[in-house]
Amino acid sequence: MKNVLILISKRSIASLLTLFIVSVIIFIGVELLPGDVAETVLGQSATPETVEAFRKELKLDLPPHTRYVAWLKGFVHGDFGNSLANGRPVFELIGWRLSNTLFLAFTTSLIAIPLAICLGMLAALYRNSLFDKFISITTLSFISFPEFFIAYILIAIFSVQLGIFPSLAVIEKHMSFGAKIYAILLPSLTLTCVVTAHMMRQTRAAIINVLASAYIEMAEIKGINRLRIIVHHAFPNSLSPVINVIAVNIAYLIVGVVIVEVVFVYPGLGQLLVDSVAKRDLPVVQASGLIFSFIFIFLNLAADVLSMLSNPKLRQSEI
Repeated sequence: MKNVLILISKRSIASLLTLFIVSVIIFIGVELLPGDVAETVLGQSATPETVEAFRKELKLDLPPHTRYVAWLKGFVHGDFGNSLANGRPVFELIGWRLSNTLFLAFTTSLIAIPLAICLGMLAALYRNSLFDKFISITTLSFISFPEFFIAYILIAIFSVQLGIFPSLAVIEKHMSFGAKIYAILLPSLTLTCVVTAHMMRQTRAAIINVLASAYIEMAEIKGINRLRIIVHHAFPNSLSPVINVIAVNIAYLIVGVVIVEVVFVYPGLGQLLVDSVAKRDLPVVQASGLIFSFIFIFLNLAADVLSMLSNPKLRQSEI
């Protein structure tokens, strides 16, 4: 147990260091954006005096390292500043958008994770069969296609041709839970096609790797049903890589759905990030980028911890 706590502490410190480095990259990247923020926000008709006063208000006249320290300190204390576009607190803008992104990711996960695990088990059970080849080709196709291509195909079929689902995933605060689920079915289905493919293929490979073990051969010699072997013996011992791929894909569902949100005009954090970059709303861009990074790093840390707890070999590791 002590070894596990030491390993978790090391991974946590490494994650915090990674988050710090990412925050520096985000700040430098925003600083390197072309053009002047004050002139972009105020417009070309603003006088030089007005631009200079606005720069001082935004503290753009201070050295970059001073502004970085102040920004990071405010972020740690939950103060993200105010939006340059409308003057509202960034925390207020991000809160609802982030909840929408999490809602879409959670709904997709409830569909994709069980589906991927079941398909992975069946593909391993009927290895090299017609079913296995069909599933492998289908999932490989979904991995190869970009998200926006799958999204437009689904829109053309289910919205334009059949008219079953709306082409735009517009949700509002006052909408009921059922109405929200109906609105996000197409983006959720798009993401399901992408992440299910990754998780299914990893699950299949992990189970097939375990099936080559000696204790599996002994179970087969004893005449135990192959499906029972996979469910009760092979799958529990292949959890470590499966947990990792699930965590990575959940992280993708939260931080990598920018394209899907833009295609379906979904009011999530990714859509807000794209709009803020276009408007040069730097406080929103910085806060959104750091929140995305925090979620991605935290989920990878959680995957490492769960992998260690599920695999005795990793618990004995000195890394």
